[in-house]
Amino acid sequence: MSDHMADGPTNLTGRMLIAMPGMGDPRFEHSVVFLCDHSDEGAMGLIINKPASDVDVPTLLSQLEIDMQVDLSKHTAHFGGPVEMGRGFVLHSPDYQSLVTTLEVRDDIRMTATLDVLEDLARGQGPHKWLMMLGYAGWGAGQLESEIVANGWLVCDATPDLIFDLKDADKWEAALESIGVPPLALSAEGGRA
Repeated sequence: MSDHMADGPTNLTGRMLIAMPGMGDPRFEHSVVFLCDHSDEGAMGLIINKPASDVDVPTLLSQLEIDMQVDLSKHTAHFGGPVEMGRGFVLHSPDYQSLVTTLEVRDDIRMTATLDVLEDLARGQGPHKWLMMLGYAGWGAGQLESEIVANGWLVCDATPDLIFDLKDADKWEAALESIGVPPLALSAEGGRA
């Protein structure tokens, strides 16, 4: 254990991680991760900018035998991370509260991981803004802090606009620009064969 964490880690719950080029894990390449929970016991987050290649929201609802009463064909399911990829998570605006459980990550961003949010979305009664993810990113005690110290991640503030309104392909660059880092300065490091 390193002693630079003796006074406890800064709590990054509700902030975002920006993957640095060359971090070494292709699953996180150019990813932006919204941290739903961070404590000295570990961290849990959802990648907000990687559409799932093999499933969209209507297909997923059909597989779960949820009858879609509104058109959700514009919504893609996202790869939320490599842990429990069969489990769904919905990151959403604060205008929705599950009858089972909703985690209030921040005043303006919530997360629900129970089936009722999908049923409500399919009926047109879910949150106004939302992203649906399969799987999540998880870190054990001290692991995320070590990765940040090793320059695997930059940290930035999260905004609902960046999470819900931007195209997935624009989120990584927008997150970098939000902390004054020009994306071209980083991409020059890549491309070595």
